[in-house]
Amino acid sequence: MNVAQAVGEALARLGAGTVFGVVGSGNFHVTNALVASGARFVAARHEAGAATMADAYARVGGGLGVVTVHQGPGLTNAVTGIAEAAKSRTPLLVVAGEVAAAAVRSNFRVDQAAIAAAVGAVPERVHTPQTALADVARACRTAVAERRTVLLGLPLDVQGADLPDGAPPPSARSRGRQVPPLPVPPPAAIASLADALQAARRPVFIAGRGARLAGARDALAELAERCGALPATSAVARGLFTGDPFGLDVSGGFATPAAAELIRGADLVVGWGCSLTMWTTRHGALIDRRAKVVQVDVDARALGAHRPVDLGLIGDAAETALAVTAELEARGHRATGYRTPEVAERLAREGRWQDVPYEEHPEDKDGDGPRIDPRTLTIALDRMLPRERTVAVDSGNFMGYPAMFLDVPDGDGLVFTQAFQSVGLGLATAIGAAVARPDRLTVAALGDGGALMSVAELETAVRLGLGMLVLVYDDEAYGAEVHHFGPAGHPLDTVTFPPADLAAIGRGFGCAAATVRRPADLAAVADWLAGPRDRPMLVDAKVNRGSPAWWLAEAFRGH
Repeated sequence: MNVAQAVGEALARLGAGTVFGVVGSGNFHVTNALVASGARFVAARHEAGAATMADAYARVGGGLGVVTVHQGPGLTNAVTGIAEAAKSRTPLLVVAGEVAAAAVRSNFRVDQAAIAAAVGAVPERVHTPQTALADVARACRTAVAERRTVLLGLPLDVQGADLPDGAPPPSARSRGRQVPPLPVPPPAAIASLADALQAARRPVFIAGRGARLAGARDALAELAERCGALPATSAVARGLFTGDPFGLDVSGGFATPAAAELIRGADLVVGWGCSLTMWTTRHGALIDRRAKVVQVDVDARALGAHRPVDLGLIGDAAETALAVTAELEARGHRATGYRTPEVAERLAREGRWQDVPYEEHPEDKDGDGPRIDPRTLTIALDRMLPRERTVAVDSGNFMGYPAMFLDVPDGDGLVFTQAFQSVGLGLATAIGAAVARPDRLTVAALGDGGALMSVAELETAVRLGLGMLVLVYDDEAYGAEVHHFGPAGHPLDTVTFPPADLAAIGRGFGCAAATVRRPADLAAVADWLAGPRDRPMLVDAKVNRGSPAWWLAEAFRGH
């Protein structure tokens, strides 16, 4: 058995059940070995899409994401998706062919380890046939135990060499023993947080990506109920507290007016696995200057990184919440806090964006007819689509509409690939999520720019028979730039485009498709929902162009 075959078998044993990629000569043999060992291979049309699919699969499925690419250009094509995964702390393994050390003149030669490090991934390599299986196990362990994106280079000369006799295969059991225990703050730190919660009259919790990854929903809900806290989330953890009558939904630019006011009224804000960035705090405006701020995170470097905190605890969100609950229970403390009947009544009335009155944008038409208000469009779809859904959102001016007006059932319901803020990742995100959760309807929410940037992956969705909804908010522009630079009188020719019939493009790939200009046009979506849903449906929604999204002015303060 050569090293390529052995590495493929080892990866399958170590959790690579589904693998995404684009196959070239440098990763051909290892990919076939993965498939022969029982892994499912999902072929993308571009490496950037493959990396993003694997990222989303890991986020939604909760396991190890794996993508396999050719050396050199195969890797460089995937870099944007790898950067997003690395910045999101996704446990992703990038298996990449690599030029042999002696092939110094190869046109495929690039410094792959430096590329990985430059975007925040961990560079690893299969060094020799003798160390191959240990190198693979180490890379998988780093990805899973440290929640890192790891690039595993497979030099071609090492791939083709024979595996030495007697090399012990890695096992899931041996990998499991190497996962470190979850960190819990020391008793003194737990007591300090309990003191702060006991003293607070209006506490608010903001749970972030770390809380979602830790499975901290129940532990935080129990603690919030005991101390009278209102739970909120960052955008990436939206849905974590779905169903809680005191849940505030999202904190930050996407917060409802009611949620924003209640967060500003807090005298204690606790971030749980949440970085408390400018996006989550509206550049600090959501946190009263007199409020005490506490941050809990497994990464000591995250504490106070974006704003000063009064108390920082190094610990897993779920384990820390359980320890603090036990401390408060031992003290006999239970408080109503912010959980009053008045607050519950207000949240029942105003807690969802669908409940916030709005005026339709001024009528906007083009040569073919009216254009629909994106809020009206999204609210109508929210009422039409099944509750069990996964919403994957691309980046752009439109992104707040699906992120806030489409409800999600739980913390896995929104896949928000925005750590790198790259346009064009949404369609691949949705495909990866749909593969991970075929039991749910997946909605890919895209702008026209991102849709056209990634359009080749429509073929992937059709080939896989994914019954997903591809919703394109089509304003025929890079809308964020239009609304950022247009008011100052800058020319916009570089960021506006002539109309494109995206529905026709979708049909060309084999999708069901419809153009939507008014609510009545959504009847085509209802018909598709009632049918077999054996192929994607693309909705080209011709949306208003005259007004920016409500969150955009706030977001641009950071630029």
